[in-house]
Amino acid sequence: MHPNSKLFCLESVPDVTSQTSSIILPSLEKLALQYNITNVYQTCDSIEGLEESLSTLLYEDRNFHDYEIIYFVFQGRDNNIIIDNYLYSLEEIAEFFEGKLTNKRIHFANTLQLDLDSETAQYFLDVTGAISISGYRNPAPILSTIIDNPFFALCQEYDDVTDIVEALFEKHYTLAKAMGFTLYY
Repeated sequence: MHPNSKLFCLESVPDVTSQTSSIILPSLEKLALQYNITNVYQTCDSIEGLEESLSTLLYEDRNFHDYEIIYFVFQGRDNNIIIDNYLYSLEEIAEFFEGKLTNKRIHFANTLQLDLDSETAQYFLDVTGAISISGYRNPAPILSTIIDNPFFALCQEYDDVTDIVEALFEKHYTLAKAMGFTLYY
């Protein structure tokens, strides 16, 4: 990531029209203040909302190329995200964004347990054009922001994904190991 790169965070909520407190906003504020990473936050409550949010980013934001990380905060299980009480596989999500995430790093908060086989990970990367997909295998009683923010900062510091992962494990080994941090590229 470049020093003035941006992060786009999309959180799934039950209803975008009702005012609910976000679990992720305090962490995004800290990300901006502590690591100087500009971020944009949006919510969605349907698969159409997910598509619309990313399409707006892709086609209407002139600074889209500056967004190197797409950060998803979605509930899920078994590599499926839950939106509006429906399960969507990562393969389906890849097909929604076919060729649209070129040179982006996709990261999932630990609200979704990400445990892909290499074939599914490669399919997602090939179809979307993303550089990498990362997240956590293991359930944890805490929100992953405690390690997500340092991970995003390392993405700003290093270009090579292996350097990012090595540095993350060097600095946060116990937490990364316990949460099952994983990155596919």
